[in-house]
Amino acid sequence: QVQLVESGGGLVQPGGSLRLSCTASGSIFSINTMNWYRQTPGKQRELVAGITQDGNTNYADSAKGRFTISRDSAKNMVYLQIDSLKPEDTAVYFCNAVLTRIGGPYPRPSWGQGTPVTVSS
Repeated sequence: QVQLVESGGGLVQPGGSLRLSCTASGSIFSINTMNWYRQTPGKQRELVAGITQDGNTNYADSAKGRFTISRDSAKNMVYLQIDSLKPEDTAVYFCNAVLTRIGGPYPRPSWGQGTPVTVSS
């Protein structure tokens, strides 16, 4: 069993900052890429940022400059720092990890339950 748990979401005023965290736990052999997605009602879930085992990062165009993804591989954690928050950043943010389970033959994606972020004055 593998579990991803996000935290750090909440209500924040425009221009503020948040740091989202995600911890992966359970029967994990290794974790490849860790990602953050977000979703708003009626829209598809979209990739915000990703980070590889080697620390290489990629960002959606909408996230460049204000979002910073990082990870602590020793703790199986990934973070998303969001600065200068805008109302359009309001969404549920999901953690995703491409990981291999103990005894598993190949990497597969796992998802957290999401943490809501609301940007409003």
